[in-house]
Amino acid sequence: MTDQHIIAFGGDGFYTEPENKRTAHFLLELAQTNRSNNLPRICFLPTASGDAESYVQAFYARYTPDLCEASHLYLFRREVKKLREFLLSKDVIYVGGGNTANMLAIWRVHGVEEILQEAYEAGIVLCGTSAGSLCWFECGVTDSFGLDLAPLYDGLGFIRGSSCPHYDSEERRQPQYHKFVLEGFPGGYAIDEGAAAHFVNGEFREAVSSKPDARVLLLRKEHDRLVELPLPVRFLGGTNANAIPAA
Repeated sequence: MTDQHIIAFGGDGFYTEPENKRTAHFLLELAQTNRSNNLPRICFLPTASGDAESYVQAFYARYTPDLCEASHLYLFRREVKKLREFLLSKDVIYVGGGNTANMLAIWRVHGVEEILQEAYEAGIVLCGTSAGSLCWFECGVTDSFGLDLAPLYDGLGFIRGSSCPHYDSEERRQPQYHKFVLEGFPGGYAIDEGAAAHFVNGEFREAVSSKPDARVLLLRKEHDRLVELPLPVRFLGGTNANAIPAA
């Protein structure tokens, strides 16, 4: 059986840390385990941002030709006719941030949801930041519906439970996620900027980070109270004295 990988970033720093390529190396090394010694092929989906050109350029600034064969897929102004053939030829599919609800609706109109399911089953590494992080879960915390954070219930469901990106960088995220879980929202993963949760075959494998002290936490409701469990984090830049040691 081919391993199925999903990497959910709480925030991957395309704009804030353009020179930080630790996560790029991590993703591309995963992809290379599934193919020959050729450069891995990665495709960026900027749907959630409305196919923002600046976002695509930031992606190319990180995923440079010395590392991989990078491409992108626009859906607002389609340039690719055969979406299935195009996406299934990649080793990594990276989903950008923006409006998660709008992105999911557009994917479903164009048939991308079904193609991503097929890509997942084929062992293509699926990953993303912000909207591109929480979309893989059953549900999550989103700002898609306006200024107030709200639950989103119709994620792709490749990973059970919920997620909340930007956990440390947006002050409303933590209290709202706590509130939703206490009110019956499925528990799940709170992910800081610079951190990611890595899932293999639908199960949590490890947490990694591209900057020191970034966290991934597991949230759940127990006996009418919230339990927030910090998970071990592997710092991709080397030794991190403040990280919880991995088992």
